[in-house]
Amino acid sequence: MQKLVRGAALALTVFGGMLMPIAPAWAQDAFRIAGVLPLSGAFGIIGENMRRGVTIAIEERNNRVLGKPIEVSWDDTETSTQVAVQKTTRALSREVHTVFGEVSSGSTLAMMKLTDQRKIPHIITLSADDRITGSDKSRYAFRTSNTVAMENRMIGEFAQRQGAKKLYAIVADYQVGRDMWAALKTDFEGRGIQVVGMDLTAIGTKDYAVLLDKALRSGADSLMLLVVGGDVVTSLKQGADIGLPQKMRVMGTMLMDETLGQAVGPTGSLGVNSTLRYHYSQETPRNKRFVEAYKAKYKELPSQYAGEAYDGMSWWLDTVESTGVWDKEKWVDAFRTSVRKDSVEGEKRMRACDNQAEQPGLFGIAERSSGDGPIVMKVTERFTAAALFKPCN
Repeated sequence: MQKLVRGAALALTVFGGMLMPIAPAWAQDAFRIAGVLPLSGAFGIIGENMRRGVTIAIEERNNRVLGKPIEVSWDDTETSTQVAVQKTTRALSREVHTVFGEVSSGSTLAMMKLTDQRKIPHIITLSADDRITGSDKSRYAFRTSNTVAMENRMIGEFAQRQGAKKLYAIVADYQVGRDMWAALKTDFEGRGIQVVGMDLTAIGTKDYAVLLDKALRSGADSLMLLVVGGDVVTSLKQGADIGLPQKMRVMGTMLMDETLGQAVGPTGSLGVNSTLRYHYSQETPRNKRFVEAYKAKYKELPSQYAGEAYDGMSWWLDTVESTGVWDKEKWVDAFRTSVRKDSVEGEKRMRACDNQAEQPGLFGIAERSSGDGPIVMKVTERFTAAALFKPCN
């Protein structure tokens, strides 16, 4: 983990593992991608995993698309929307052909204004705010990953299937967290699940002990833990000190996977329930190839952040290749109606109405691992795209 975090602090311009200058213009000498991600700060671990996934997507095609070399610049947003805007503006001045990022939905929405203005394709593989492909959608921005609405449907259905009666919530105090909780609270209550309490907590909170104690004393049988990035590790580590997963049903969105379990440790991880954007165990030919390549390069299994980043970027580059022309408008047109039959998660279908990928959903529980690492995620629930997405209007 320390090695991963140290690696996340680097911001390099990479081409084939070498430092390369960024050439100007929309010239056809190279295909330039700007990766604008948090590589330090609270979301640094997420950004580094996303960078790794994209790296595999590029390397598997020998660093080329449309017969030209692919050049990637990695810019660290430092988990700051202001810095994300600055780094995106700088990247666009280099006349890149694709922007990739961010993690925070607030940062992504701010970046989208810039990429839309410059008409530069923008690939989003993590940010979940419904506005990204809803009220603030752009012709040039594509999300290949989950929406808030999709994750909420999975959480609500899971809680009901598990027989939850009373629920307490600890929610990250930022726009997506607040919006997500408002929708979830309505959904839980509609399913007959009583919400007995809720606390908002700032991103980067160091002490969760008081909040977790309140949850335990509330009489709730379930805890909805809506926190992100490094706060997942902090809260669950402190939960381990009081036996939290053994005393309450702990659940959340992207709350646990093997990478997070390594950081949290078994006591705080075992029994935690979480939506999964991706899981390495999926039996698809492309996923098997991806996992093999990822393990060979990084000596570990890919996280959900890496898997989603790989899937989105490989889908985009394959679509660009399929057009056979150096024309961003044709790339965008092709992607808007594309179908990824062999994604790492099963079939994905891009919706031309909102540039949102329809896709299946996964839910899992952390169990003790018999191999490397303290835990393994067992996929316990699968949701079809039809059950998670409303038809396009």
